[in-house]
Amino acid sequence: MKKICSFLYTKIFYCCFITLLFADCKPKHAATADASLSDAGVSLSLATKRKALISNIHYTVAVHIPADAEEIINGEEIIAFNLASADDSLLIDFKNDSSHIKLIKVNKKEAPVIMRNEHIFIPPNLLKKGSNHVQVKFIAGNEALTRKPEFMYTLFVPERARTFMPCFDQPDLKAVFTVKAAVPSEWIAVSNGAVKNTNISGNEKTYSFKTSDTISTYLFSIVAGKFQAVAKKFDNRRITLYYRETDTAKLRYSLDTILQLQYAALQFMEKYTGILYPFQKLDIIALPDFQFGGMEHVGAIDYVASSLFLDKSATQSQRLGRLKLLSHEIAHAWFGDMVTMKWFNDVWMKEVFANFMADKVADELMPDDKSDFRFMLDHYPSAYSVDRTEGTHPIRQPLDNLNQAGLLYGPIIYDKAPIVLKQLEKLAGKDLFQKGAQEYLKTYAYKNAEWPDLIAIINRLSNKDITEWNDTWINKAGRPVISYTMGAANDVISKFNIAQTGEHNQRGLWNQQFATAFVAENNIKTVPVALNDASVTLKEAAGIQRPAFILFNASGEGYGLFPADENMPANMRLLKDPLMRLSGYINLYENVLNGTVLTPQEFLEAGMKNLATEKEELSVNLLSGQFSSIYWQFLLPAERDMIAAKTETAIWQCMQQADNAAKKRILFLLYKNIAVTKPAADVIFHIWKTQQAPQGVLLTPDDYTSMAADLAIRQYPNADTILYRQLSRITDADRRARFSYLLAPLSNNVSTRDSFFYSLSVKSNRMNEAWVLTALSYLHHPLRAAYSEKYLPQTLEWLSDVQQTGSVFFAMRWLNASFGSYQTQSAADVVHAFLNEHPDYNPILKRKIYQATDMLFRAEKITQHIEQAGKVR
Repeated sequence: MKKICSFLYTKIFYCCFITLLFADCKPKHAATADASLSDAGVSLSLATKRKALISNIHYTVAVHIPADAEEIINGEEIIAFNLASADDSLLIDFKNDSSHIKLIKVNKKEAPVIMRNEHIFIPPNLLKKGSNHVQVKFIAGNEALTRKPEFMYTLFVPERARTFMPCFDQPDLKAVFTVKAAVPSEWIAVSNGAVKNTNISGNEKTYSFKTSDTISTYLFSIVAGKFQAVAKKFDNRRITLYYRETDTAKLRYSLDTILQLQYAALQFMEKYTGILYPFQKLDIIALPDFQFGGMEHVGAIDYVASSLFLDKSATQSQRLGRLKLLSHEIAHAWFGDMVTMKWFNDVWMKEVFANFMADKVADELMPDDKSDFRFMLDHYPSAYSVDRTEGTHPIRQPLDNLNQAGLLYGPIIYDKAPIVLKQLEKLAGKDLFQKGAQEYLKTYAYKNAEWPDLIAIINRLSNKDITEWNDTWINKAGRPVISYTMGAANDVISKFNIAQTGEHNQRGLWNQQFATAFVAENNIKTVPVALNDASVTLKEAAGIQRPAFILFNASGEGYGLFPADENMPANMRLLKDPLMRLSGYINLYENVLNGTVLTPQEFLEAGMKNLATEKEELSVNLLSGQFSSIYWQFLLPAERDMIAAKTETAIWQCMQQADNAAKKRILFLLYKNIAVTKPAADVIFHIWKTQQAPQGVLLTPDDYTSMAADLAIRQYPNADTILYRQLSRITDADRRARFSYLLAPLSNNVSTRDSFFYSLSVKSNRMNEAWVLTALSYLHHPLRAAYSEKYLPQTLEWLSDVQQTGSVFFAMRWLNASFGSYQTQSAADVVHAFLNEHPDYNPILKRKIYQATDMLFRAEKITQHIEQAGKVR
């Protein structure tokens, strides 16, 4: 009876305590404080308060990871930390319900489980100034885990460590981690620290890891599963690669190359920064269908396996992409891991430097005259894809809560920001910029910093005030629209003015420098432009003979929507410089999207000529993507059907005449992509069935899988038989599981497709994000758009949940995969209706909708104009 009475007394005490604690829906101590302290997520006010109170954090974590992905992961941790004051309740982040907490002890005293808005509240009477320990036994949440039958991994960026375990999940509360992981005996485990020892007991193996370096919670990582490993020692640095790839050709062609390239990128970073690799070890893990290209977990970098493992069929674009991916992630060891942003509003800093350094590594390892060419190709099309939309945003964005941090990612920070950083490097001078970067890294090593900290260093070293530049290019959204007027007499230019205005009514001046080329039959006159006002007169242009056409941004240094001369498409042969041609291709495409210069059909006709004559493989790849985009989204179905046979024949002939295997491969994949006629489908079927590639074309097993999917979408006879035959051909377990998942969205049974789509309303059915995105692309293929348009309203209704439960890129990719093929007024109406019905919708998420549907609205406008003008031929 005494135990029962004691128990009742304790329960009554805790109930009273909780009632007092949450009176007026806020903790008692916060009655006059910022209410956002206890908001769901991690608010800026909470993060600021905790940073002032908490220091010297050490997580000791033990987890039991079963082989069965349906079984729970049990965990136990001790969070050791110092408190500057123990006057208030302490909030520990944990995005699960209270049933996931089995025990809490604070400084060895058992504590009540008090949870609200994704936080555990620790009452102040259990805390003390100075050293504290919080012990928690918990069931790990699955939201940030990918669990497959033979492997699992964590992915905690930007604030998803709190979905796995209780922690202080903000980037400026760095900590060390001491980890134990019990896994099936045939599995290996990798974490941020090096392996200290292992112990086998029955069917289980326990890995004990050395204490990690000091890192932010989003960089904490555990990977476990059945992996092969290969290691190589370079000087005093050992790099270990863990992988599941089984394709012997790819293994033979790639294993050593991956390790060599990773070390070469590391060497460059050490040389550029003047700082040796700053962490205790370097493992790299190649994961099938990883959500990102890579993730810079300290000491345990994750990569998507398909980008690393190439074979002899790989194009230059794929090889360059692999090099830049490896370089990007290792650059994070300095920019992001060692020096970390204070708050995720500066997440762009780590990404811009990683991409900028990757460009420099490529230039170092590919010493040719194509540095500017590669830079423009890698960054401009992607940056424009968002900056042209009404959903664009500044590079540096405000952020009130980390639960919105994932929405800050995208092409503006990955691709516009490097363009802008290159301007800053030119403004300051390369040597001084490097010196500034080195000082920044040494000053804030293993700490946190903000963009103004770097700007202050550059300002001081360069003795230049770059405040105005910073305000224009970092804090302002959008791009300038460049226009010109020209006066001429007797075919000689007498006056040439260049002007700028903001796109989408954005205000401001984008001061910049670029070159304008006056292209004639036998010569090209290039004139530098300093666009430092709303309009400038190009005095150097006076006296130039009227050219065949004018090329703006000829040197690839400017940024904006540049004019495309209507005479350029017919005269591209006059541009001998690959960079000038590339700039011309980009300018022309941007103007076609704007409904100027060429109609979609005229663009495709010009594109076929360019594909036939372009010598640069990387440019052929760009042209192929542009061609596919216009073909599928900017032609009406009737218009596409009328030109399909001619277009397919022309692309096939381009492929046959291409002068190397890589170009032939690019052009065959384009042919496969655009094929709509029965004869073209027959060709694809024959290649798939015989597994005999066209002469000179190198194809991979994955290409044949893709062909089977193409045939199913085109409702080729016996499509189901083709799909299951292809499934039987696949021997790799991971690829087989993926294709088996995709059979439902590939089905020509609409009920099957419907059931699959509506299953995505359940969070657990969206966990394999890469598979889901591929499935959505099949559901919403242009040939299925008329039927699948009915999915669009629900796609938007689920978006908020998709964003809250998915990884950082998932919401945007969800939208792109769903809306990327539509062109109709009815599809556009779906978007307008949703936004009208949700006037208070999350503004950052609303921007993502505008970004993803920009091409829909452009296509709808252009195709409507074509219909009204009667131009369908």
